[in-house]
Amino acid sequence: MTEREVRVRFAPSPTGPLHIGGVRTALYNYLLARKLGGKMLLRIEDTDQNRFVPGAENYILEALAWCGIVIDEGVGPGGPHAPYRQSERKPMYKQYADQLIASGHAYYAFDTPEELDAMRARLQAAKVPNPQYNSITRAQMRNSLTLPEDEVKQLLDSGTPYVIRLKVPRKEEVRFQDLIRGWVVVHSSAIDDKVLMKSDGMPTYHLANIVDDHLMEISHVIRGEEWLPSAPLHVLLYRYLGWESTMPQFAHLPLLLKPDGTGKLSKRDGDKLGFPVFPLEWHGTDAETGEPTLSRGYREDGYLPEAFINFLAFLGWNPGSQQEIFSMEELIEAFSIERVSKSPARFDQNKVKWYNEHYLRAKSNAELAPYLLTALAEHGIACSPEKAEQIVGVMKERVSFPNDFWQEAKYFFQAPDSYDEQVVSKKWNPQVAAALAAYADALAGAAEPTAEALKGLFNQTIEAQGLKPGQVLQALRVAVTGAGAGPDLFETLVILGVAEVAARLRAAVATLTLS
Repeated sequence: MTEREVRVRFAPSPTGPLHIGGVRTALYNYLLARKLGGKMLLRIEDTDQNRFVPGAENYILEALAWCGIVIDEGVGPGGPHAPYRQSERKPMYKQYADQLIASGHAYYAFDTPEELDAMRARLQAAKVPNPQYNSITRAQMRNSLTLPEDEVKQLLDSGTPYVIRLKVPRKEEVRFQDLIRGWVVVHSSAIDDKVLMKSDGMPTYHLANIVDDHLMEISHVIRGEEWLPSAPLHVLLYRYLGWESTMPQFAHLPLLLKPDGTGKLSKRDGDKLGFPVFPLEWHGTDAETGEPTLSRGYREDGYLPEAFINFLAFLGWNPGSQQEIFSMEELIEAFSIERVSKSPARFDQNKVKWYNEHYLRAKSNAELAPYLLTALAEHGIACSPEKAEQIVGVMKERVSFPNDFWQEAKYFFQAPDSYDEQVVSKKWNPQVAAALAAYADALAGAAEPTAEALKGLFNQTIEAQGLKPGQVLQALRVAVTGAGAGPDLFETLVILGVAEVAARLRAAVATLTLS
């Protein structure tokens, strides 16, 4: 017998933007598939048409592409099991629900919404903690297990609305092995008779995902911990449909917690906590007011995809070493399900920022220059690629995001119109002003030198004025840039050019002497 091909799937619902927890699920699926030489599938689970949100599917595709998660088969690339949207596969599912009815593992339920409400009210009045339609309560309801056969036929023939429910055994242990949590054992009394087919003929998630995973030959189901309570039900479905021998291996990932550990990181937490919880920006609509809404995205906030992915990989997994920086290829090589924790992972916004700073500084000046050039073009400022590369080269150790280059580097293109008051009050005096005026005169006659030469000229000029260079250095920076701190000062002067530096020094001397 040949070893089974590894086939994993990411199966989101198009009900809004993709949460970073969903991206992590997709990432772990992708890493496992690539590590084991398998395939990554993308399936859109849109059986709940009431919650469908236009644009959500395209958002999912764009987010995965930005993250570098490559889909081998499914929505987007296509493949032998098309279509990959469950709504487009709707006619296929009924045969499997019928198969379950024929084998005695499912039944028709004709209960009206009012009858279901009355059942729940009775159970609540009887102090039943979790009212369910199950192996006990179904005996008092209107279904094909309690009604005479001829009445069931009559109801079906007359088009009476019905759902198809799974017939869960009353006293049975359901066992399965989770790759992260080990053996999971659940008593069937804790499982309700879930609806498999809705009255509109659309399958529920529970039936559709089992059928699709089987037909698409999925070998591993890696999903969030919130699906763990549904797993025993899915095991029963595999068993009753005769597919237990090819049932995929399950792995339920740990929860992502808020930074303070108080609960699950939800889609609503981004705006509350002041950081994105979505990979890309999302333009939505407020459910109550109908007004347009905007949710921040990591891409638009200036995070690099490789930093975002490196950070996400460590939210629940560790490589068993001290290494923290991993390329996608290195993650693939190091990844194993066995090293995924079952304990919740706490989200740390400072850590993802740290990753971003690392990856930004590792990029070449040529790779970073376009970020600055784009911002300059938006402000109508011309700049050569060579000068942009020089600027990002001196600035990149001081920024966290590519978007910061323009904010931090404005003084390369705009002479200061104000000066750091704290530095001026401490460092500026007539003697310092005279020394800087002398340096401006010395620069005026100089060719375009190196940073080392400019520093030597500065030291020489300042000492000739009877001062030590350290007494004037910060005043020089403020006079030229307006700021009290920044990148290497003499590299900055080289980029500005001696004529511009001299002009700025004279302007600062005139302005600050009068103030």
